[in-house]
Amino acid sequence: MPDNSQTTPAAFNLEGGLVLNRASFLMQPGEALVLENFEPDVEGGYRRMNGYRRFVNHVVPHTTSINEKVIGVALFEDKVIACRGEKIFSAASTELAFAINASTSMSGSGVIKVDSVAGFATSGSLQLDLEIFTYTGVDAASIPNEFTGVTRATENTIAAIHLSRITVSSPWTEIDTGRTNASKYRFERINFDGNQKIVCVDGVNAPVVFNAALSATDISTSAIVGSRFVSSFKSHMFYAGKSTTPELLNFSAPSNEDDFGSGNGAGTIRVDDTITGIKVFRDSLFIFCENRIFKLTGSTVSDFAIVPVTRNIGCINGDTIQEFGGDLVFLGPDGLRTVAATAKIGDTELGTISKNVQSIFDKNIKDSLLFESVVIPDKTQYRIFFTKNNESDSITRGITCVAREKGFEFSEVRGIKPSCTDTFVKAGDVIVLHGDFSGHIHRQDKGNTFDGIPVLGKYRSSDLSFGDTGIRKHMQRVIINYKPESALNAELVMRYDNEDADSSRPSPYSLDSSTVAAQFGLAVFSTAGGAVRFVFGGPSQPLVRQPVEGSGFSVVLRINDGGESAPYSLKGFQLEYTLGARR
Repeated sequence: MPDNSQTTPAAFNLEGGLVLNRASFLMQPGEALVLENFEPDVEGGYRRMNGYRRFVNHVVPHTTSINEKVIGVALFEDKVIACRGEKIFSAASTELAFAINASTSMSGSGVIKVDSVAGFATSGSLQLDLEIFTYTGVDAASIPNEFTGVTRATENTIAAIHLSRITVSSPWTEIDTGRTNASKYRFERINFDGNQKIVCVDGVNAPVVFNAALSATDISTSAIVGSRFVSSFKSHMFYAGKSTTPELLNFSAPSNEDDFGSGNGAGTIRVDDTITGIKVFRDSLFIFCENRIFKLTGSTVSDFAIVPVTRNIGCINGDTIQEFGGDLVFLGPDGLRTVAATAKIGDTELGTISKNVQSIFDKNIKDSLLFESVVIPDKTQYRIFFTKNNESDSITRGITCVAREKGFEFSEVRGIKPSCTDTFVKAGDVIVLHGDFSGHIHRQDKGNTFDGIPVLGKYRSSDLSFGDTGIRKHMQRVIINYKPESALNAELVMRYDNEDADSSRPSPYSLDSSTVAAQFGLAVFSTAGGAVRFVFGGPSQPLVRQPVEGSGFSVVLRINDGGESAPYSLKGFQLEYTLGARR
């Protein structure tokens, strides 16, 4: 064992997120130069993110080509609405509460237990992976809920083992068609008269309204046919983004999405720039344009007023506008921005928040063809994705922004390529959906893989010199504080002197599932990495004391995740070293 009597400890928490706009030696120890598929954790540290998994088993039917991407998705009345090509479909989805074995017999009297039967017909068929089941009844009173009268192994299906948490879905049902040349579907949920409805626009055709039964009614008023954006404000429906009148907003009469009579309180509002998105925030409707931002105040046609917010900056893409952290966040030409109300009534302050990762935004604003965003409110998290049609899912980039006590922190996402998104909160459960380029609907922040593809997490510290780049440090030990959620498969890599190939390059040190034994209050002794390792800790947050080798004037810590393990949070490090000669 090394003599640690003269060792110097240097401990730091992991905070600050991904920082790419400062020299490495000027960064704070807890900041990261690489933070990929980790997310700044609201509980502190960096958490390896969850993956995503199928929310509906069936592929959304295509119209003319299997290459059609999903161009609209929304959750409404316990159903998933998905748009592909010229058609709109709906399907119900839930998850198994109990597993089904391959030998389980179901011949008209079987039962499938699930989380919820909400949204499913009282009889019909279910798909689990590649196997189809038929059922004759539902029981929403039982806990868990049940499909009853189940028959297994219908024609052209296979009997298989279905594990708990697998998606159970109904087939897609066509609810609207004939939407010629639709570009991108966007939705707005409304309830003017006690009846839930959802309004859909697609940039080409007439807006369509679905009631709770998903019966469709087109709004054929010519002024709003071809609208790209829709929003409800002060009981009026606002439509914008029509290609022939890109600077015009049309709004309906109060509490009627289909009444555009001027005598009934409907009207139009014109701004002096092309509208790129609209979003209600607090008591105003914000109107984002290519080069300007306005807000609409008032409640009716008699007192509606346009107030300029700025004439110097605009919004690149309306699909990036989200309410987040008490602000409106949007993508401007210079990165991610907020519109934040100040204490002064009626005043608005603009600020760029993405300076730490501006290089990623600069490249992807120029190169990306599609931008999508989601919000995960229980994590105070905003995600933006930069998508290119010819780019594989594995290299598609995104940015996670987390509002933490000391400000916004960022990390990078690799492996999610959405073509459309939706966020909906149901009974406190945050449901984040995205459609993809092959016709599938997924739920984000669920599971440990990207639909079967490993989630590879990467962390790299700054170049740590501990205040003196001229003194050689002989590393003795690294203490890692982390919070596992299950067994994990990751490794610690030590590199020295800006990862110089001629400096010490010890083999990786494994952080494998054996460390999770500390969750039960046990000490683990092993020889992984060529040295004895001691694992201490309570039920959820062990300390891994790892002897290490090598020396240098600065040191880099890397954590490389092996994929497919459950998420875990890195909380902090303590490095122990002895001092060598000054160069």
